[in-house]
Amino acid sequence: MPEQNVNLIRRWFDEVWNHGRIETIYELMAPNAVGIGEAGGEVAIHGPQQFQAFVENLRGAFPDINVTVDDAFASGDKVVARWSATMTHKGDHLGIPASGKPVKITGISIAQIANGQIIAGWDNWDEMRMMRAIGAVKGAEIPLAAASS
Repeated sequence: MPEQNVNLIRRWFDEVWNHGRIETIYELMAPNAVGIGEAGGEVAIHGPQQFQAFVENLRGAFPDINVTVDDAFASGDKVVARWSATMTHKGDHLGIPASGKPVKITGISIAQIANGQIIAGWDNWDEMRMMRAIGAVKGAEIPLAAASS
């Protein structure tokens, strides 16, 4: 079962994010699923319909998004995926005029799977790096010396 769950999460990232296949959301996400962190912080996304809106909004801003699952493993009913994504800010869907700027982000996602569907998910990704890259937020990176203090 763990290998099937890893394959499911790899399929999720490829079909939903790289190819924009909305039907895969409804196939692989349980109707009562809850996702935390995809839309930032502790924001919860409930079910496939809300997740579809999230995907369409992000893909509307970054239509060429390409996610690579860099590492994935499973334990019991949970899968962890460490991923990276490249994209270009070509749309206004985030309420920010398209900048045409390239973006590279990284993230980690944990999904709980039951009966071949995602029933819960937790995401932590570099939203600040994305916002800086498109010019929506100004600020310098935290120097390593300051980060270790």
